[in-house]
Amino acid sequence: MSYTEQIKQDMYIAMKSGDKVKTNILRTLLASLKQKQIEKQGSINEDEYFGVIKRIVKQLKESADTYQKAGRPELAEKEILELGIIKKYLPEIYSEEQTLDLVKKVIAQTLANDLSEMGKVMSIVMQQSNGKVDGGIANRLVKELLK
Repeated sequence: MSYTEQIKQDMYIAMKSGDKVKTNILRTLLASLKQKQIEKQGSINEDEYFGVIKRIVKQLKESADTYQKAGRPELAEKEILELGIIKKYLPEIYSEEQTLDLVKKVIAQTLANDLSEMGKVMSIVMQQSNGKVDGGIANRLVKELLK
C-alpha cells in the first residue's frame, strides 16, 4: 500500500469514528500531496512525499509557537495535536546522539574547522541523512562543534 493510500485509509477510519481533528489534518495533508502531484504533473517520489509532510510539520510547529507567545494555549494545543497525528507519516528521525555522530563524521570528512564552513557541513549532513535528521538539532550541533 502506498503512503497516500495509507493516509486515505486512516482518514476514512477517522471520519467513521467522528475524529474531526484527525480527519481535517489528514484531508489537508492529502490536498498538499495532490497539489505537489499537480505541480510535478505526475506521481511524486518518496523524497517529495516526505518533503510535503515536513513542510506541514514545520508550519504546525511555527503556528504552535506563535499561539503560545500570543497567550492562546488552546490554539497551540490544537496545532500540537495535529503535529502528533502527522508525525506518524514521517520516517523515523535520528536521535540527538545519532545526529551528533553524523555531524562529527561529516566535519571529519570535510576537515571543517570554523563557522564559515557551516553551510557546507549542513548540506552534507542533510544529504547523508536522507531527511532523517531534524535540521534544527543538526544546526545547533554544528554550531557547537565549529565555534
